[in-house]
Amino acid sequence: MMKLPRAKLEQLLARHAEIENALAHGAEGDEYVRLGREFSDLSPLVEQVRILKAAEQDLAGARELLADSASDPEMLALAESEVERLEERIDELSHEVRLALLPRDAMDERNVILEVRAGTGGDEAALFAGDLFRMYSRYAAERGWSVEVLSESEGTMGGYKEIIAAVQGRGAYARLKFESGVHRVQRVPATEAGGRIHTSAATVAVLPEAQDVDFEINEADLRVDVFRAQGAGGQHVNKTESAVRITHVPTGTVVVVQDDRSQHRNRARAMGLLRARLLDEERLKAEAGRAAERKGQVGSGDRSERIRTYNFPQGRVTDHRINLTLYKLDEVMQGIALDEIIAALLTEHQAALLAAQDHDQVRG
Repeated sequence: MMKLPRAKLEQLLARHAEIENALAHGAEGDEYVRLGREFSDLSPLVEQVRILKAAEQDLAGARELLADSASDPEMLALAESEVERLEERIDELSHEVRLALLPRDAMDERNVILEVRAGTGGDEAALFAGDLFRMYSRYAAERGWSVEVLSESEGTMGGYKEIIAAVQGRGAYARLKFESGVHRVQRVPATEAGGRIHTSAATVAVLPEAQDVDFEINEADLRVDVFRAQGAGGQHVNKTESAVRITHVPTGTVVVVQDDRSQHRNRARAMGLLRARLLDEERLKAEAGRAAERKGQVGSGDRSERIRTYNFPQGRVTDHRINLTLYKLDEVMQGIALDEIIAALLTEHQAALLAAQDHDQVRG
């Protein structure tokens, strides 16, 4: 294990104490809010460092006891056991501190725009897109997040040609960002009389919700059209022009929202979706410039990349990025075991970041 950057840790501890003092004596208004946020961000790391230091002091004491117990076999065995236990504990704590020092994705705590679209496979692809959306909805419910459908286009046999929803909850993007890509399903469709296994696919896009501070949208760059919402089979069709289509002329990005009967609410949702799409485009451009650095990380997040296969006949789910296979298909589709896959992806991602950090440390 690489050595901890002790000097940096001492600087962070000093900064934490400095902020604590400022919050207790005089900070007001926006400054108080800004310092409070920084204090909150630093506190988990500071607590881990304090626990590590305490363990290191205990280890030093155990080693002294070991040196003094050379003539007492019983005390010697006790001291050796304590030294071994504390050394393992310090390794664990050091790893946790290194993880806490990793650069954080500024978007991790944001809400998410989730887009699921049927890919190759016709009606079966639309049905699978519906299955995926239900999986994410159940996963969100498990974590106490809310899901609000912004736009949907149903398939002719059920499911969705496309469904777009806002997922709101703490850390939504941090957990769901690894889901972007092509999801493939292998199963016997209900309409297949011969019992043959078909392969179809759906595409998932996970976008962090954009905020006003991310960038400004010039109203002059927007073309806004309103029209009557289209209902399935002619049912529940609005008689008023409540559906909204917004085109961002410079980029050609188009969003349509028609699920609410209020044109005002549809427009607000459409603007939120447009902001998320434009922010995602900016992020993808920036990441393209760092493509070489990301080869060792968990996939590329590219929407065209096949990331996972759901094999119903064998009851298994395989994530191709980390070669992980779970024979828990039903639990995954119910949103219960999905977090096992996400946690493994997150661990692999952190390992790649640590490896890059160690490489930079050696070069430095």
